[in-house]
Amino acid sequence: MNRYPVWKYAIILVVLLLGLIYALPNFFGEAPAVQVSAGKSSVKVDATTQERVAQALKDAGLTPDLLTLDGGSIRARFATPDEQLKARDTLQRALIPDAADPSYVVALNLVSRSPAWLAALNAHPMYLGLDLRGGVDFLLQVDMKGAIDKRAESFASDLRTAFRDKGIRGSSVNRNGQTVEVTFRDAEAREAAKRVVQDQFPDLTTTESQDGSTWKLVASIKPEAARRLQDAALKQNITTLHNRINELGVAEPVIQQQGLERIVVQLPGVQDTAKAKDILGRTATLEVRLVDESTEARSAETGTGSVPFGSERYLDRSGQAVIVKRQVVLTGENLTDAQPGFDGQTQEPTVNLTLDAKGARIFKDITRENVGKRMAIILFEKGRGEVVTAPVIRTEIAGGRVQISGRMTTTEANDTSLLLRAGSLAAPMEIIQERTIGPSLGADNISKGFNSVLYGFIAIMVFMCAYYALFGVFSSIALAVNLLLLVSVLSMLQATLTLPGIAAMALAIGVAIDSNVLINERVREELRNGASPQAAIHAGYERAWGTILDSNVTTLIAGVALLAFGSGPIRGFAVVHCIGIVTSMFSAVFFSRALVNLWYGGKKKLKSVSIGTVWRPKTDGAVVQAK
Repeated sequence: MNRYPVWKYAIILVVLLLGLIYALPNFFGEAPAVQVSAGKSSVKVDATTQERVAQALKDAGLTPDLLTLDGGSIRARFATPDEQLKARDTLQRALIPDAADPSYVVALNLVSRSPAWLAALNAHPMYLGLDLRGGVDFLLQVDMKGAIDKRAESFASDLRTAFRDKGIRGSSVNRNGQTVEVTFRDAEAREAAKRVVQDQFPDLTTTESQDGSTWKLVASIKPEAARRLQDAALKQNITTLHNRINELGVAEPVIQQQGLERIVVQLPGVQDTAKAKDILGRTATLEVRLVDESTEARSAETGTGSVPFGSERYLDRSGQAVIVKRQVVLTGENLTDAQPGFDGQTQEPTVNLTLDAKGARIFKDITRENVGKRMAIILFEKGRGEVVTAPVIRTEIAGGRVQISGRMTTTEANDTSLLLRAGSLAAPMEIIQERTIGPSLGADNISKGFNSVLYGFIAIMVFMCAYYALFGVFSSIALAVNLLLLVSVLSMLQATLTLPGIAAMALAIGVAIDSNVLINERVREELRNGASPQAAIHAGYERAWGTILDSNVTTLIAGVALLAFGSGPIRGFAVVHCIGIVTSMFSAVFFSRALVNLWYGGKKKLKSVSIGTVWRPKTDGAVVQAK
């Protein structure tokens, strides 16, 4: 009756083993480390860079505890902060010969002390939020007026081109704030221009006026179009910030929209505020220019001659010099999208660009006039330009869709697309609020949060053991297993633990013990009704299961609602709360039942169970006490 088959015990043991393995990394703490990541979008951090880092540290007499290449960064772990600081200085001298043009970012960081065999099993500790680990918190104000002004300037240029193509003469187009004013010599030209705006520029609305012999047409951006522009600018800025923060190697950064014009950026573990501000405020622009292919330019590329007048010298990704003309053909403002792909004929990796209307017209003219020549795409960061790619123009390209190909790998095509797509901010931003939380304050929060969970657990365990005797011991062990599984699942999901998450852990203890209380009281009730001990245990678990399921499902619904509609700390609380409910159902019902079955299941002539005081009614209405 109260026996589990072997396969159920096997499943429980496997779950416990996995829970223990994935919870272990959280008990080793963190060690000081130095992280090396790319300082430019075009610089790669790979195995070759890792060898350079290892050799530089070896030459300086430093031996890291662990040296790993994780994604796009290298992390060297050390035993003491002194070694960490010395390693940072050593790597900065070795990897950054020119401090004004750094190719790499060498930053201080913290990494887990867990052994390599746990990392090999993909067992990593939970991420800690800003309030537990320390770090920096920025509130950024996005200049939406600047974004709309920029779009209005683009509309003014497009209107000039459209009026010229339609043969509308005598017009003067000028931007005035967020509107575009067009003046005409006669009413007929104004009406023709108005029709052009209505047909080709659906995002603009026009008003007419007359000043003496001058007819005016004022075009302004529609409110719904302005909102779309603001939303797009905010989303692109958030995407660009994500890409830049990757250079800092921050685990689980928080980048969220706040209101209509603000962005919150939280960087746990980052203490170098100046470095973080430098990366967040970085500007990057994109330019398309023609390559100078004259004899003098070829000599300048090889270093045997000077750069011709009207041209400039830039380096490509491999360090090869490319001489380009100063005249800018297109800028990043004309690029609307960049995606990796493959050539339909050669199956080579490509980068597919999409240009706006103005860019498409310019690109068509340039490619028609320069077939067989090279065209360079240059990315400017911190005032320095680098040639991303310089393909040969094979034929005239119309329609605003451009395909770049030629000796690129799939990875290079993906990197180039990302570089072109999110290289710059759609709207200017400024930091209006800055907050730094030190690691000592974070450690104090961790200590207090851990103690609250620990003391709550001990208090519940003492009460359960005193009130339910051996069944209370079983319940306490199940409660400990619940905490173990909760921590392991959070670690598997690489969730971020914050102070609200610790509060949810403390709440999970109370929710989990409710199930055991229901089971124990059900068993007591069966004993009071005269059932045999084995039958009371079986009926207690079976009849309590429905009540436990109902109560946990209703609580889970509330947790899912918090997760779906909450934000920030509320979502952090909801994640831990929901996972705690699921793990409590396993530990309180299945695991505790396994313990009871192991202890009592093999006893055929069981006369009593240790579940505390059971009050049985006598026939005359009195009650008697039984153990």
